[in-house]
Amino acid sequence: MTEQIVPDSQHRGLVARLPQRLCDLAMLARFDRPIGWWLLFWPCVWGVWLAGAGSQWALIGWLLLGSIAMRGAGCVYNDIVDAKLDRQVARTASRPVASGRVDKRLAWGWLLALCLVGLIVLLQLRWQAQLVALASLALVAAYPFMKRITWWPQAWLGLVFTWGLPVGWAALRWDNWHVLAAAYAGAVCWVIGYDTIYALQDREDDALVGIRSSALRMGARAREGVAAFYAGALVFWALAFWLYRADWLAILALLPVAIHLSWQVATLKPVDPTNPLDRFRSNRWTGALMAAACFVVGNA
Repeated sequence: MTEQIVPDSQHRGLVARLPQRLCDLAMLARFDRPIGWWLLFWPCVWGVWLAGAGSQWALIGWLLLGSIAMRGAGCVYNDIVDAKLDRQVARTASRPVASGRVDKRLAWGWLLALCLVGLIVLLQLRWQAQLVALASLALVAAYPFMKRITWWPQAWLGLVFTWGLPVGWAALRWDNWHVLAAAYAGAVCWVIGYDTIYALQDREDDALVGIRSSALRMGARAREGVAAFYAGALVFWALAFWLYRADWLAILALLPVAIHLSWQVATLKPVDPTNPLDRFRSNRWTGALMAAACFVVGNA
């Protein structure tokens, strides 16, 4: 089975012990790489905790389940659309659909099953949050095609992968949209930064097969570009906190986030084969630190 595991897989635990067909489906939904649903989940928590209604553990639990299911569904859809391209890139050639281990008919059925889980989660939310969540479907459907038509598919991913922020907010309140807009803009900048780091792994293969990315567009200045987008994220998040609570102590809640993002940039080695993936994965801690800051600002 080792030759079927993509290089960035964290293929351990339950997924590794599954029968081959179930293992392929789990890998198709990226259950072997939990970093994806962490990055989708944390903005949901930011929206909930910044809304100022307390911990809301039941709501957060539903949003976690929804993040796992819908991140999986997005990956399945992406792999169906990108099967031909994936076969031409070393890191993705062994994915279940690209390699032929899972045919597209089964992949579509698995996609539907994951969407049904997402629907169950959706029905737990109040109608305003349901409408906000459904509004993301067009963005999700268009994302796999962005790498073919723009050098900035990371920006589109930013719109998609942080949509949980307005969903979490709308689940509890329907006001102060200027605060939400600033927080969302910061989240989009954050995603562009960390997904540029992720795209550094594929620059050579992407250039050969015609896939576009911010990492290719930035070229030798990718590290500086990541720094700029992370700085933008911090500026927008500071603005959101200030609009919510005009207090310098609220801005200080961002200090741990700023230190962590600065560490990522300072230690990033774009040409190293393993360093970019490690720095990309470290963004689960960025999400956790930002969640703590939102809780402090929203509930202090």
